[in-house]
Amino acid sequence: MKSSDNHTTAQIKKDFTIAIIGSRGYPIVYSGYETFVKEVSERLVQQNIGVRVYCQKHLFSETPKNVNGVDLIYVPTVQIKSLNQLVHSFFSMLHACFSKADVILVVNAANGPFGLISLLAQKKTLINVDGLEWLRPKWKGLGQVYFKFAAKLATLFYNTIITDAEAMRQVYLNTFNTDSTVIAYGANIRYAKNPELISQFGLQPNEYYLIVGRLIPDNNSDILLEGYLKANSNKKLVIVGDVPYQDTYAQRMKAHASDQVLFLGYVTDSEVLAELYHQSYAYLHGHEYGGTNPTMLKAMAYGTAILALDTVFNREMLENGEFGWFFQKTPDSVALYLQQAENNPQSVETLKAKARNGITQKYNWDEVTKAYVTVFKALIRNGKSHT
Repeated sequence: MKSSDNHTTAQIKKDFTIAIIGSRGYPIVYSGYETFVKEVSERLVQQNIGVRVYCQKHLFSETPKNVNGVDLIYVPTVQIKSLNQLVHSFFSMLHACFSKADVILVVNAANGPFGLISLLAQKKTLINVDGLEWLRPKWKGLGQVYFKFAAKLATLFYNTIITDAEAMRQVYLNTFNTDSTVIAYGANIRYAKNPELISQFGLQPNEYYLIVGRLIPDNNSDILLEGYLKANSNKKLVIVGDVPYQDTYAQRMKAHASDQVLFLGYVTDSEVLAELYHQSYAYLHGHEYGGTNPTMLKAMAYGTAILALDTVFNREMLENGEFGWFFQKTPDSVALYLQQAENNPQSVETLKAKARNGITQKYNWDEVTKAYVTVFKALIRNGKSHT
């Protein structure tokens, strides 16, 4: 990571400048949003495109103005879980609309209402709406109403809507009568390097199943856990992820911790996480409401056998079973497929052998960036780029 002074990058005239709003910032990686911002921003910089990323100030102990050629703007926000991202995006949008940015890229449909600010300021905008937040169990009542309302406003206020899967494009067509440009997330293909890294957890290669994700109802980790327990497997279950707050759902799951069920919490070392994927017998994916899911993309890119919840989004990613097996949303179905996997080790090895083939051109970060550049140029030229 290189920190540099603003004057260094300002000497070279950029083709145009993009402002990015809605993530926690750069170069930190907390979730799929930050991974997306990091991968795309660094590639845009290499193409002589100016990039300004709005960062949540309280997350950074140091505040350099530029890192790796990416300009950073630190905006404070409130320390309230349900409001901090929205407040941050609101003030970031105000700042961006009075800046010299040519295009504003926003992530997260929750930021839909703030498109009115850019519309009034006559700024060119696009928004990556991500998943179906209004259907997620963690949001109830007013939360669900807000997210669906915000998604609707996004279709009205932003020049271009980006969805990350064809199935998500159909959702926006059917729900809001709005077409979108489909650009998936990407992944970097990687091979095993340090198998010994998993020994710190008392693990052996191929002797455990892996779950990666926040411990929230949306990801159905409880169903995966219950299915694993029903399967009476001799292999361990390793769960990577947590929630950064006290939560009864997460606590209920953690009550099952044992020598066989390991809760590792957040694994921030990318090398360790990669080896956990590489060395697992299979990765279990219960995510239900997203489009292109970054954790499953990693599993594919790292050559992992995948057992996934049967959803239209997961079927699109795994090409209807070419790169993984599908279970239903019941513990019994999960248990059945775990038993099937253990009774057919050669089939599991076949899934591993071809998993990386699923990282096709559309999931390549270079191609993802190229697609965004095409949208940016269309917006600058025409002001609208729905396809």
